[in-house]
Amino acid sequence: MQKNLTLKLLPSEAASDTTIKDYIASSEVLNPSSVSGYIINKHSIDARGKQVWINLSVTAFVNEPFHQRELQSFTFQQVEKAEKKVIIIGAGPAGLFAALQLIEKGIKPIILERGKDVRARRRDLAILNKQGEVNPDSNYCFGEGGAGTYSDGKLYTRSSKRGDINRILNLFVHFGAEEKILYESHPHIGTNKLPHIITAMRHKITECGGEFLFEKKVTDFIITNEKITGVRTG
Repeated sequence: MQKNLTLKLLPSEAASDTTIKDYIASSEVLNPSSVSGYIINKHSIDARGKQVWINLSVTAFVNEPFHQRELQSFTFQQVEKAEKKVIIIGAGPAGLFAALQLIEKGIKPIILERGKDVRARRRDLAILNKQGEVNPDSNYCFGEGGAGTYSDGKLYTRSSKRGDINRILNLFVHFGAEEKILYESHPHIGTNKLPHIITAMRHKITECGGEFLFEKKVTDFIITNEKITGVRTG
C-alpha cells in the first residue's frame, strides 16, 4: 500500500532516514517496521519564524516492497547521416536542449557558438579575473552553456508558460545532476557540477552525430524566397 503524506520536521529530523520513517509510522499509527521506504515528492524550507522547518511531501510504501523513483528515459538516435538538419545559433540552455530534442526526433543539429567550450572558456575567465582583460566572445556571457554556466547553478523560470519542467529536470539528472533537484522547491545543481553536466550533454550530442562549431559568430541570415536557408559567420 502506498500513502501520500505531508510532514513538518526540524532540519535535524529531515536529515535522518530513520526519523522520517518513524514520523510516517506515527502519523498513520503503524509499526515502523511496516514502512519499507518512501519517495520525497516535494521538499521546501520554511524559514519565516525563529524556528526553521522542513516541509516534506512523501509517498510512503507500507507493507509492500519499496520501489525507487522512476526516472524519465530518453532515446537519442544516431543522426550523423540524417537527411534533416537544423542550425542552432548558440550553445546556451536553449541551444543544448533544442539539440537534444532534435536528436530524439532523428534530426541532426549543427550548433554554432561564438564562444569557446567549457574548458577553454575557463582559461579566458581566469585572464579576465586576474588581469582584467575581456575576450568579447569568451567570457561570463558567451561560451558553451551560456551565461549560467558559471553561476551558482540555481534553476528557476519566471515564465507563466513553463512547458514540461520535469523533462528538463530529468535531463539534468540523466547527465549527472543529483536526483534531489526533482523535488526541491528551489532546485540547485551547484557551480562545481554544472560545467561537467554541460560537457556530458555535448558529448552525447556529438556521439549521436550532431556537430558543434565553436568560435563561430553568426553575423547574418541567408534568405531565399523570403525563407531563411542558412547563416553567415564572421
